Amino acid sequence: MDHLFSNYKIKGLELKNRVVMPPMCQYSVTKKDGVPNEWHYIHYVSRAVGGTGLIIIEMTDVEPDGRISDYDLGLWSDEQIPAFARIIDEAHKHGAKAGIQIAHAGRKAEDAEEPVAPSAIRFSEKYKVPRELTTDEVKEMVEKFRLAVRRAVKAGVDTIEIHGAHGYLIHQFQSPLTNKRTDEYGEDRARFGKEVIKAAKSEMPEDMPLIMRISAMEYVEGGYGIKESISFSKEYQQAGVDMFHISAGGEGEIAAAGKPGTHAAYQVPLAREIKDSLQVPVIAVGRLDEPHLANAVVGNQDGDLVAVGRGMLRNPYWTLEAAAALNKEIEVPKQYLTGFPSK
Repeated sequence: MDHLFSNYKIKGLELKNRVVMPPMCQYSVTKKDGVPNEWHYIHYVSRAVGGTGLIIIEMTDVEPDGRISDYDLGLWSDEQIPAFARIIDEAHKHGAKAGIQIAHAGRKAEDAEEPVAPSAIRFSEKYKVPRELTTDEVKEMVEKFRLAVRRAVKAGVDTIEIHGAHGYLIHQFQSPLTNKRTDEYGEDRARFGKEVIKAAKSEMPEDMPLIMRISAMEYVEGGYGIKESISFSKEYQQAGVDMFHISAGGEGEIAAAGKPGTHAAYQVPLAREIKDSLQVPVIAVGRLDEPHLANAVVGNQDGDLVAVGRGMLRNPYWTLEAAAALNKEIEVPKQYLTGFPSK
């Protein structure tokens, strides 16, 4: 039976275990240039030392005004590539594989002078009213995603994750709450996402898997639910997605009646529904910090990989400690061996 420390392979990506560090924004770029600095280097490499199988670098944006804040990462210039490559190369030395989440914040770009979106609908009163993208600008945005993926591949990533969740630009296009367009991107709300997927695949090696993060439910009145997300995920799968990273929420104000619970594993049933409906591998996420619970997600075949977010923010060595708790074999850095129980 598979468990959290079983090997895993999808296309050309081979992982030593099923533990994923999901993308989590650090808001730590110091020069507002989108370039990773020493904080990012230590942050990611320490998780590689800590035994993580797959590290997905935080939301990295395709243009300066596509960032949540001016302190976020970007890949809109070739000059940004070397700093990412340095992190990825070092993570590889410790046995981790590295991905990167390519994104655009759309109407949730807080520091943009004029945010853009599918329609001129602001997120809340605290946010600016975005400008609606023209049809030609939407096509230009697809090209920006393509070029960012090209740069990520040059930096040496093992996989790409496209961010289609949490109320950012691709999610905004696929949601009936935020896409009121009358052009081709309104007639088919999944069209923008599908074009981004195809553009990304055109820049990726044939054996490199493409991951897409989605919000499987919006938890807001008038938003979509699991039935709709299964439908558009099938379209994304046909366009080229190899694995889905299943989250939820992020679009609109969360209605009290639909607010998700705070209990452990509350999003795992969504991952299982997508996995079974599409017969596709998935990453499960959402309060899975307890090792036995994370292990059960894999053992019960609810998810193929398990993303541990807050737990890994608290502890770079979460994976090593989880292996000890589960009595599983894992390679511990020789410098730390005395801190772990001997078999």
